[in-house]
Amino acid sequence: MNTKLTYKALFFCSLIFLIPSKSHAQNGTIIIKEDAKVSQILSLKKELEKENKLSDGYTIQLYYGEKNKANSTIRSYRNSYSTWPATIKYETPNYKVWVGNFSTRIDADRALIEIKEKFSSAFILKPERKN
Repeated sequence: MNTKLTYKALFFCSLIFLIPSKSHAQNGTIIIKEDAKVSQILSLKKELEKENKLSDGYTIQLYYGEKNKANSTIRSYRNSYSTWPATIKYETPNYKVWVGNFSTRIDADRALIEIKEKFSSAFILKPERKN
């Protein structure tokens, strides 16, 4: 057995035991001063995104036609799905049932696959943004 190697191993093992097991870190407090309008702006942005007024994204149309059938379609959708929000849009003289606000086409395609199981005439559209 090599004694030089044994002494080195013994030295390194003793170093491991001599190193303190608890390290000390600095503690600090961060104070963030936020303008009160920031939360108002964020809630307004969320509401506009729900209404599909900010995005250049995609939505799924379930129905286009008379008001009673649009209401029936949205009730049926909401009873079956809760993942994506649904709204009724009015465009003279018809009502549209729109589902979701998808930022990418692939997200809309994934949702459409699931929705088409119950609403076979559903399709993806890219609504024009009204400024």
